[in-house]
Amino acid sequence: MPLVRVADRIGRWTAAAGAAAVVGPALWIAAAALGRMHAPDRAPTAPVVVVLGARVHAGRPMKLLQGRLDATARLIHDGKAAVVLVSGDAAGRSGDEIAAMVGYLVEVGVPRERIVADPFGLDTHDTCVRAARTFGIGHALFVTQPFHLPRTVALARAAGIDAHGVCAGRAGGRRTTLVKNIVREILAYPKAARDALLDRDPKVCSPPDDSVTVALSSRRPD
Repeated sequence: MPLVRVADRIGRWTAAAGAAAVVGPALWIAAAALGRMHAPDRAPTAPVVVVLGARVHAGRPMKLLQGRLDATARLIHDGKAAVVLVSGDAAGRSGDEIAAMVGYLVEVGVPRERIVADPFGLDTHDTCVRAARTFGIGHALFVTQPFHLPRTVALARAAGIDAHGVCAGRAGGRRTTLVKNIVREILAYPKAARDALLDRDPKVCSPPDDSVTVALSSRRPD
């Protein structure tokens, strides 16, 4: 067989394999999230709402994170959830995500005693696995932007959580940033599928923490 034809066939096989590596995970994520993504006013109830961290600036939430926190506060104020788990990187490159998240939620009226912090939610997979393994969460709402929500719900369900997603806004921000985030998210699908399939341990494994259970049991009626 001529070398050119061999190279062409290898190229086509490689392209097909690459497409399958993206399409397969995308189908799994879409199926796992089907019927489980909601606007804040249409969200079901759950004991806990988990909000995923994002970049901060000068100790304050940036636009994406502010949108997530605003949606989370609304769920608490509307009685859709009782306790918040803020999950992010307390030593992130942009700053302490946890301190910024807790501070903002308290500013917008979420009682501090209803907020539990996980400083080791270093990525989406770790947030979901630690919510289940470390904090014992079996039923929760997960808050993030729509482009990120299907993967989050899929990973949370793979971790054993009865999860529903709640769509957060962006609180402003540039459209180019949104486009970059969407592309980055699609490229993350294969890794998400691999992490779930292999049941990867989070980067930081912690002993069981009953903070969420304590916050739920001690919550005073509104």
